[in-house]
Formats: sequence, C-alpha cells, structure tokens
Amino acid sequence: MSEIDFESQVSSEDEGQSSEKLVPVGEAIRYRKRAQSAEKQIAALDQELKTSREKNEQLAGELGEMKLEQRLLSSLTAAGVSDLEGAILIAKARMKGSDSDVDSVVGQLRKEKGYLFEALGTETVASKTAGVKERKPGGQSVFERAAKRAATSGSRADVQEYMRVRRQFV
Repeated sequence: MSEIDFESQVSSEDEGQSSEKLVPVGEAIRYRKRAQSAEKQIAALDQELKTSREKNEQLAGELGEMKLEQRLLSSLTAAGVSDLEGAILIAKARMKGSDSDVDSVVGQLRKEKGYLFEALGTETVASKTAGVKERKPGGQSVFERAAKRAATSGSRADVQEYMRVRRQFV
C-alpha cells in the first residue's frame, strides 16, 4: 500500500466517526424521556379520538331517530291524528320491522287503526267543567248585596256570609 492509499483510508475512517455524532449521556436520557412522553401523549390522544368517534356515531344514531320522529309527527298531525303519542309508538314499531316510507306507514295506520284519527267534519263543543256552577237568575243581586254589606260593615259574620254566597256563583 502506498502512503496515499493509507492516508485516504485513515481519513475515511475519521469521516465515518464524525458522521456518527456522539451525544452526551444526559442529553440522550433527556431525548429518551421526551420520546416516551410523546408516545404516552399519542396513546392518550388515540384513546380520546376513539371515544370521540364512538360518541359521534351514537349522536348520529340519535339524530336519525329524532328526524324520523319529527317526520312521523308532522305526517300524523297532517293526517288528523287524535292520539299522537300512541300513533307515533305504533308507527315507530312498524318502521323498525320494515324499511317503509313515513307516508305509507301513516296511510296504513289510518286504514287499520281508524280510532286513532279524528273523524273529518265533526267538531266537539267544550262542556262546562265540574267546578263551575250554574248561575241562578236574580241571584246576582243577593251576591252583590252580600258583597256590599261585607265591605261596608267589616263584620266577620258579614264577610263569612259573603263567602258562602260567593261559593254558589263561582
């Protein structure tokens, strides 16, 4: 070997060592700790992402159910349903059993369960409640007189009489 070859071989070995930079031990430990903490953080973020995706799927399912219920509600209301809650429950059960359209389910309900829907053209008139008493003709003057007497005298007996008479009219 010539001197030139020997020097080039030595210089190439020096370059090999210089390309591998040696890092002090303290710094290597610090790098390792940073890498471990980054790996822990990645694992935590992966778990959080998984949880968020599961929650997203759950919320998407709930939203779909709410949209279906809203469409059923509007269709049943337009069809003139009298028992809305019962009709929605029956319609939901039928929709789960088959992939039917909302309008077809409402039409089927109208045919099979006619009692859930109001009869067209019939109007109901509200009746008096049990708490309201009939007014007696000419009785209003007795009520007014008792009220005036209780207001002017301030006597307990007059006020009690006024309250008794008032119960008959209210």
